[in-house]
Amino acid sequence: MASPGPSSPPVSRSTRRRTPVASNTGVLPPDVLFDVLLRLPAKELCRLRAVCRAWRSLTVDPLFTGAHAARHPLFLANFRDDQTHICVVDLLGIVVKRIPNADGHLLLHTSLDLACATTVRNSCQVLDPATGNVHVPPESPAVEHLDRENVRMPYTSFAFGRIATTGEYKVIRIFNRPTLAGFHQPHLFEVFTINISGSSSGSSHTQWRARQPDHFFDPSSAIVVGEVVYFKVDIVFDVLICGDVYPGIPLDCILSFDLEREEWRGILNGPISEIFETDKYAGDLDGYRGLWTQVTLADLRGSLGLVHYRKHRHMMDLWVRKDIDGGLWVKEYIIQIEPIFPTTESCVKSLFMLDDGRLVIHFPKTGLLFIYDPRTNTSAQVEMRHLDAVAMYTGNLLSLQVGDMV
Repeated sequence: MASPGPSSPPVSRSTRRRTPVASNTGVLPPDVLFDVLLRLPAKELCRLRAVCRAWRSLTVDPLFTGAHAARHPLFLANFRDDQTHICVVDLLGIVVKRIPNADGHLLLHTSLDLACATTVRNSCQVLDPATGNVHVPPESPAVEHLDRENVRMPYTSFAFGRIATTGEYKVIRIFNRPTLAGFHQPHLFEVFTINISGSSSGSSHTQWRARQPDHFFDPSSAIVVGEVVYFKVDIVFDVLICGDVYPGIPLDCILSFDLEREEWRGILNGPISEIFETDKYAGDLDGYRGLWTQVTLADLRGSLGLVHYRKHRHMMDLWVRKDIDGGLWVKEYIIQIEPIFPTTESCVKSLFMLDDGRLVIHFPKTGLLFIYDPRTNTSAQVEMRHLDAVAMYTGNLLSLQVGDMV
């Protein structure tokens, strides 16, 4: 089976010569030392750099840490057999660090240097894997929502992202509103800001801010790409389709919320529904049923992705939005499901893209993690315990002391 190990290109020698390293590096020239240390996982580096000051200087230099992160991608994981920790793992499935986690909190599918773990019962914590700092937003609702129903014992969903221009992190909380008297109430929508810059312990705005609600999105489907939160349409439209009623809204429509401006944007048309409007598929309601459950949104290195898991055809399509304003979708990959992936799965839970183009795919039922290489059309299962949730970690563990590592 193909190895899921890294395949990023090495940093050029001309770039490495600019790295400020003390002159006493032992018997190895600086360029050779750079190459040797770059090959080592973070866990071993944090131990070996105690050999001398020059090695430590190199391993904390931004040029080296950036090259090391590209070569050794790390993920955050909720293992099914360990509800009390979030683990930092590498692509070989090796646990690099364990972080205490409140029982029952699951990771959101983010690609950041911080992690956000939540429950459906209105509990949320933002963690810094490198320092161990934890930020816990208050459970009390925004002032505008104090007298609203279903906020004292709510069913909640969350999203988490970062504003590049300010360095602030924002948490979105959605109180899922029940269907009462035949009417679907708008979900209550709130935003909370966390600012960790300039403070070792971090600082937060003390209250949630109520924002304009919306009726027609699925709160649990949120994915943040850049500074925009994307949602699938509400599952009620899937229920209508399964009842032979066309709701007038395509099942692959995507709603979007501007995280920086804290306001709703326009609705994006997905790439799949229009296929069923062609002569070839006209009236194919059976083929249209199940589309909602087969679709997963993804952050593909800053581009919006849509995964269509076509189990009945043994295929998985990966669409990428190339032009947000113009509406251009491109089917980047068509992946054969069998015999690569588990036959019991009917959808993908989360999908990430590495810097070298490989895809990291997490399946919900089995909890398995796969690395798929589109260049060779090969896949390898990451040998680790089964996962409930996974997130990509873009931070730097090389600032850790030896005792912080597993």
